[in-house]
Amino acid sequence: MVALTDRTQNRLTLQNAVIGPDTLAIRSLDWDRDRFDIEFGLNNGTTYNSFLIRGEKTALIDTSHRKFQDLYLGNLTQRLDPSQLDYLIISHTEPDHSGLVKDVLELAPQVVVVGSKVALQFLDDLVHQPFERLVVKNGDRLDLGAGHELEFLMAPNLHWPDTIFTYDRGTGILYTCDAFGMHYCNDDLLDEDVAAIEADFRYYYDCLMGPNARSVLSAMKRMAELPRIDTIATGHGPLLHHHIPQLTGWYRQWSQAQTKGEKSVAVFYLPEYGHAKALALAIAEGIEKTGVVVDLVDLATVDPSEVREITAHAAGLVIGMPSASSATVLSTILAACHSKQAIGLFESGGEEDELVYPLRNQFQAQGLVEAFAPILLKEAPRSATFQLCEEAGTDLGQWLTRDRTVQMMKSLDTDLDKALGRLSGGLYIITATRGNLSSAMVASWVAQASFEPVGLSVAVAKDRAIESLMQVGDHFVLNVLAEDNYQGLMRHFLKRFPPGADRFAGVKTQLSDNGSPILTEALAYLECTVVSRLETPDHWVVYSSVQNGRVSQPDSLTAVHHRKVGNHY
Repeated sequence: MVALTDRTQNRLTLQNAVIGPDTLAIRSLDWDRDRFDIEFGLNNGTTYNSFLIRGEKTALIDTSHRKFQDLYLGNLTQRLDPSQLDYLIISHTEPDHSGLVKDVLELAPQVVVVGSKVALQFLDDLVHQPFERLVVKNGDRLDLGAGHELEFLMAPNLHWPDTIFTYDRGTGILYTCDAFGMHYCNDDLLDEDVAAIEADFRYYYDCLMGPNARSVLSAMKRMAELPRIDTIATGHGPLLHHHIPQLTGWYRQWSQAQTKGEKSVAVFYLPEYGHAKALALAIAEGIEKTGVVVDLVDLATVDPSEVREITAHAAGLVIGMPSASSATVLSTILAACHSKQAIGLFESGGEEDELVYPLRNQFQAQGLVEAFAPILLKEAPRSATFQLCEEAGTDLGQWLTRDRTVQMMKSLDTDLDKALGRLSGGLYIITATRGNLSSAMVASWVAQASFEPVGLSVAVAKDRAIESLMQVGDHFVLNVLAEDNYQGLMRHFLKRFPPGADRFAGVKTQLSDNGSPILTEALAYLECTVVSRLETPDHWVVYSSVQNGRVSQPDSLTAVHHRKVGNHY
């Protein structure tokens, strides 16, 4: 969502400019805006660009920010009889572009709203009134007459999931909303002075487009198939006309650098089918813990060509079993997958799920490696189900990054690694429970961190299953292992557990006051509550207060862990 901070004087002006035959740009100039999306500071204000195309029928592409309500609507009604407006095209529903949609619908109730399926669903929640609609997909066309034939390109995640581009085949103008824009407010309609806008163009890319670099490249691939692009009509800042090859070339260069060597997993699901979305998000969270990028793919809105592209690129595939009516999509995935990929399947919980095992056999026949056993739903998902999904995602991510891990472990000969290895620590097992969820891990990066109140710090790798049970407010037990009796517990908790497995099966435990297991064979234990977390590149440093503790073996010493090198445990 967009958040505003207005200075004492906030200059708001409008600029109308002809940018092609029967085509008008209506630019809302917000000269003094100094903040965007809360964390992005602006040096040169911004603009919200809207466009009016008059053929035999008339189309308005996007509106403006609500702060321009009087200026924008007054200007629009001076130039157009609202009863003559045929289409309102929604590039995406972020409020700085759709803030006046409800007003336009009141002025022109006959208008047909055009957008992606997701955009129109979002719009229902924004305007709370019925409206005529036209859902468009990649490659769909809308003929306005007088040479203005509009073609739509799906551009999800640039930078909202509902984004589309609109291309006028008559004028060669491509309307891209946020993509290729910048927060830069001045009277120049076009990109005449590249040097003046370069810093803001890059800053905007880094803040809004860079996190979705793969989506940028996918959109640019579709752009390359257009006959010509004479102007890129962006939603913010000057339009691109004089330096299109240079500016789009920067986008391609930056995005390729972002995605080079990057592994990704495509998670396919139908959001309105059973519990697919919730389960897909849990699996995605587990994958992302390992540093692997996740492409969440909504099968209800994605174009088949995009399914092929995403499938072919991904290092791993996860499929929430759709209904039998989705056989075409599954065929597309099967045709595009290859033997170097990992695969995971889960039931969505709909009444007519495709059968998991026949599809599993088809993927295995093509040489794909199963990263986790199929997740089967026998009842509505519970918290344990979501933990199972998250752990399955983590297993998949770890399998995909195993080469990186092995390479790191083989780098043993640096002086820095050897010096770090001289840092010793105790041996501990952390046990945690939340509701009916429980987990455990071996830890050695533990230290007392405060006297009053008594507190300690624990470093937890981001891809550990227990990490999700060590959020602020959660409780856990730090079990201290004894020097003369730690091997059995170490062997048990260091082994690899299948997703959802009971970590405590066969281990003697008793319940602590905070609900987490105390290991009966531990030398001592401390009951802790998480107070805060500090993020490092690959770990969370968890600071916790200590409420209770006890030594059960007074004559024993703490087991100590010595490493030869410091680049792995």
